[in-house]
Amino acid sequence: MAVSKKTEFTQEDIWLADVAKALSHPARIRILKILNNMSSCMVGNIVDQLPLAQATVSQHLKELKRVGLINGEIDGPKTCYCVNNKNLIKAKNALDKLYSKIGCC
Repeated sequence: MAVSKKTEFTQEDIWLADVAKALSHPARIRILKILNNMSSCMVGNIVDQLPLAQATVSQHLKELKRVGLINGEIDGPKTCYCVNNKNLIKAKNALDKLYSKIGCC
């Protein structure tokens, strides 16, 4: 029987790997850029700026929301999305810490 090795890693390492996985698609990077330029945004506004179908954009938004990089608030029949600045800063700081020793060897 296989045993999970996740218990051998810190919660921060697991979270950062999950964030990195969520950021590994160019559409998600573009979505974050779009949301960074606006205080909040409806799905339709995001779809208008991407060469993707609404259903595809919704799946990318779902993944970004799952890892906590964005928040989605239901506003009637639509969902309004915005960047979760606290978690985006947390991810940036974790990546800065990871890369702080690059070039030292």
